[in-house]
Amino acid sequence: MQRLGARGDAAVTGETAMIDRRTILGASAAMAVTGAAAGVARATPLQRTTLQWPTREHFKLWPGGAPGAPATLPVPKRDGPEDGRELWMRGVAEPTVSVYRPAKPNGIGVLSIPGGGYSFVSVENEGAGVARVLNPLGYTVFVLTYRLPGEGWSQRADVPLQDAQRAMRLIRARAGSLGIDPAKLGILGFSAGGHLAASLTVGHADPVYTAVDAADRGDARPAFSGLVYPVTALTYDDKLNGSGRNLVGDVADPAILARYDTVARVTAQTPPIFLLHAADDGLVPLEMGLSMLTAARAAKVPVEGHFYEKGGHGFGMAADPAHPAHGWGALFATWVARHMAT
Repeated sequence: MQRLGARGDAAVTGETAMIDRRTILGASAAMAVTGAAAGVARATPLQRTTLQWPTREHFKLWPGGAPGAPATLPVPKRDGPEDGRELWMRGVAEPTVSVYRPAKPNGIGVLSIPGGGYSFVSVENEGAGVARVLNPLGYTVFVLTYRLPGEGWSQRADVPLQDAQRAMRLIRARAGSLGIDPAKLGILGFSAGGHLAASLTVGHADPVYTAVDAADRGDARPAFSGLVYPVTALTYDDKLNGSGRNLVGDVADPAILARYDTVARVTAQTPPIFLLHAADDGLVPLEMGLSMLTAARAAKVPVEGHFYEKGGHGFGMAADPAHPAHGWGALFATWVARHMAT
């Protein structure tokens, strides 16, 4: 696996690391103990999930209800893979942010945005799993459970971005009590959650909802943006992809497709970007990640890419030591720490 920096030059991973890779590998090995202490249930293919959602410490995004609500709200539903190894959420009527606090906070916050093709939210694999890895390194992790566009909300294409913007503004408004520096709040998105993270990265100021309180005067711009096997556009080979159909419906307005083509909207003002993808991803083509890398380089946006020959899709933090991307959290944590130190 080769690391590509903003100039495209190959580098040896870890030469300038501020966080030793062994730290994260040790944290991964001790995951069950750390997770239990933080109230995070460990899930493996050999046992069914016991994760409760939302977590004990969480907050709702919208007082009085989310914008564009249908006459009949979606009914919350917990499900997941057939073997029950992890939790997915559907029927999100009240979007929330779940809070995972580290024992020794470093002042940096990460809003984790799980994927699910905009048809469910993978809150365990790509939410709680993020906290298991990053909490031991001092990062405060916030997991967004966002509304799903196909569940009756008006302005369906904007619904996830409404929740992501609102989450960033509320976290910043409460930064003092949450133990983070509001200037050091970034995001980490996976798959369709990677599309939402990319949409927030380039569209953090898009006027997608009417302000509801003083928090909405705050900034939703992430200080850094991690995109893991991300969907970066709603079409591929000139056809709507699965996430695209779920976000906009079967008939797409060209203006909406253009607004959510995140690669095309990268500018010199875009926050630093971290990319991670497997070449054998059978759901989201590697070209999605590569196109974002190319756009960032062209706009002179700081960008770092990690691309694996094998790994597939949906591996989250790659907790399994046998997975090719195991330990990639160290790469992300080192990259974040480097950018937040400047």
